Amino acid sequence: MTIATIGVIGAGTMGAGIAQVFAQNGFEVHLVDNQPSHLQRAVSDIQQGLEKALAAKRISAEQASTAAEKLHTSTQLEVFKACDLILEAVSEEEPTKIALFQSIDRICPEHTILASNTSAIAITRMAAATKRPDRFMGMHFMKPAAERDVVELIRALQTSDETYQALLALSEQINKTPVEVKDYPGFVSNRLLIPMINEAAYALYEGVASAEDIDTVMELGRGHQVGPLRLADSIGLDICLSVMNVLHSGFQDSKYRPCPLLQQMVDAGYLGEKTGRGFYTY
Repeated sequence: MTIATIGVIGAGTMGAGIAQVFAQNGFEVHLVDNQPSHLQRAVSDIQQGLEKALAAKRISAEQASTAAEKLHTSTQLEVFKACDLILEAVSEEEPTKIALFQSIDRICPEHTILASNTSAIAITRMAAATKRPDRFMGMHFMKPAAERDVVELIRALQTSDETYQALLALSEQINKTPVEVKDYPGFVSNRLLIPMINEAAYALYEGVASAEDIDTVMELGRGHQVGPLRLADSIGLDICLSVMNVLHSGFQDSKYRPCPLLQQMVDAGYLGEKTGRGFYTY
């Protein structure tokens, strides 16, 4: 399978970062979102990301200038007719993702691979909802996508070897270290990360320490770049809660029970940086 043109659906933080990664590595990229304002913000974020990568010498001046020419934006799914791979990066709601993939499935050529950047949702169930389950995979980038050097490749039960090898080679082309992961709730990264965040929320909920002190212990005592509560604010508390619910439901194990404080904060609309308030105020 030759992959030359990439479609990315969803122009949020992850979608913009993924589009940047492919564009700066020479791929034609079609970034699609139904909200023009999201696309405008994404283009601005990508330009800033390219400037940051250039200053850090992660990319060359030629890559930075070429990336702008390679990036195309649209509000219409029909542009995906020209794509060899479509990568979904919309909200963590399984019905929304499935409905979107079914729409894209009807538009794309037979050879097109469909992939999801989901943090935790079952790849096998999404693949089964399409007419090309053998050409469906999970391709999970870490935030920020342009700076993290690893990508989780999650095979559905139905994924063909040819599809897996195509995305394995693609990961290496974009200078990511691919890690093969089985289709279990949370995969590897979020099965480990989000329960740690949830436990930090429990420590705060139970009055063990303040948010600042909990983060300080993990940053200075355990060498974490960012403490778990501040990281949760960056990820989005709604996303953290969604992943915990997937883990709790998928494993049927009480150790994955979401912290009541995390649920309350999401109910209150305190979602972290994107709303100006989470465990911290912004």
